[in-house]
Amino acid sequence: MSAKHRSVLSLLEDKTNKYLDRVALGIRTSMGWKEFTFRGLGLLSRKLASYLIDEANVQKGDKLAILSESKPEYGACVFASILSGMTAVPLDIKLTTYELSSILTDCQPVVMLVSQKYIDAAKELQKNIPSIKYIIVMDEPSYNLDLKSIYELPENYDAKWRKRSANETVFVIYTSGTTGSPKGVEITFKNMLSQLDDIKDALNKIMPWDKCSILSILPMNHLFEMTVGFATFLNSGFSVYYTQSLKPKDILAIMRAKQINFMIVVPAFLKLLKTTIESDLHSLPLKEQQAFKLKYHIAKFIPCARIKKLMFKDIHAKFGGHFNGCMSGGAPLDINVGKFFERIGIKVYQAYGLSETSPIISINTDKRHEIASVGRPLKSYKAKIAPETGELLVKGPAVMKGYHNQPQLTSEVIDKDGWLHTGDIAKFDKDGHLFITGRIKNLIVLSGGKKVFPEEVEATLEKSPYFKEVCVLGYTKTFGNKDGTEEIMAVVVPTEDLINQYDDATLDKLLKDEVKSLSRQLAAYKRPVNVVISKTDLPRTATRKVKRKEVKELVNV
Repeated sequence: MSAKHRSVLSLLEDKTNKYLDRVALGIRTSMGWKEFTFRGLGLLSRKLASYLIDEANVQKGDKLAILSESKPEYGACVFASILSGMTAVPLDIKLTTYELSSILTDCQPVVMLVSQKYIDAAKELQKNIPSIKYIIVMDEPSYNLDLKSIYELPENYDAKWRKRSANETVFVIYTSGTTGSPKGVEITFKNMLSQLDDIKDALNKIMPWDKCSILSILPMNHLFEMTVGFATFLNSGFSVYYTQSLKPKDILAIMRAKQINFMIVVPAFLKLLKTTIESDLHSLPLKEQQAFKLKYHIAKFIPCARIKKLMFKDIHAKFGGHFNGCMSGGAPLDINVGKFFERIGIKVYQAYGLSETSPIISINTDKRHEIASVGRPLKSYKAKIAPETGELLVKGPAVMKGYHNQPQLTSEVIDKDGWLHTGDIAKFDKDGHLFITGRIKNLIVLSGGKKVFPEEVEATLEKSPYFKEVCVLGYTKTFGNKDGTEEIMAVVVPTEDLINQYDDATLDKLLKDEVKSLSRQLAAYKRPVNVVISKTDLPRTATRKVKRKEVKELVNV
């Protein structure tokens, strides 16, 4: 086993010995701060892994599902799955039980680890998924006397940890399926090792510190968070803090309390933060507003972030005075938002990737004047542009093993030469910096980074006897706080009988209520926010595929 490979398997051992009582993971609760040191995280991980091996008798390769909000115990569950030879399946807490059942039927977990908040959902799921033999609560014991808590497990830390090969699957990360079925991305130890090495190399350019406090706001089922916000930062000996609230005032309070230096974010959060700052500025006396505008104009010509921080020290004080910047990913960055933060002395490093690439392909660490760029590909990647389509193709050790139980779908994305087809249209500048200019796929990327396949939503809506045709699209809002962000629209064509039976107002209400009713089977973020009724058939190709571009033109979006 290579030294690099051992370092991931024995991450707890190595980092516990090195950092001991340094805080690894923390969160503010109603009872105050709960913090795990590296030593404490290691002990809890070993205790859980010992129970899984000795008492639950899990076998190597068994699946361990995790249904929980981000919290320090989550990390112990991930490490325990590695030590016990299991494969972790982090679940999206925003999914319905209907959607979760589909995923769990596909992966057949033996163990489900669940936070207090989702115990009822876990019990309901267990009724339908016979493979789930154990449900273990991730919180300290309370009134759930019929379920074990990880804190109540036997004080055993000496199980024989199971060796893991580089090609074994460490995570199965589920994304929306293109046909309504779940799509599990298999990430191996080799994939993770490559990412840890590549990202550490990139971060050394922007975070060359021995100690650092990180604020985590993304869910752990998001591979961007799991790979960078969790694994990479812990591997560097950094302290990661979680938040139970996404309200800017609550986040800023944590940043001040724990002197946060860096964050992993999605563009929607940065936009919200910018709006909050601007709102505060508008409440200031006119003289102070004018002074800010003058400084903001002058800052355009100042390259040094340290000087900018001094110029806007009042704003930086609200962040705790130690905040240097953030990495943004999951969706395209609004250039104006990125420039705003750069101008006031907070660096924004735009990253790009896919779940299928573990997930980071590139990070813009050096081209500060080109915020639209996602930087150069990480060192282990080869990348090229397909001349016929302009699609970005990548190859490297971080490219996924494949889709769980779906070899045909895997072969459609990874060609025989090992190139992953990203579905994104891209270009390189003369210095090798990458720019993403569009998407070949129909994928809808929402402002928070959530990705929705229109086919999945269509498959749900097409169950209605009221609809002759359905087309789901992403459309860009052009006003308000969500200006420039993508949202979901459903274009529905009613049956002839319905058109003849009802007047326009009644028909409109009936169809919109039907969309709303069927959409309850989907996670809230996948539900159409706008419904357009069309009495004419949708434009189609000779092979009967809907011409989405023409549908967009038809409904003027």
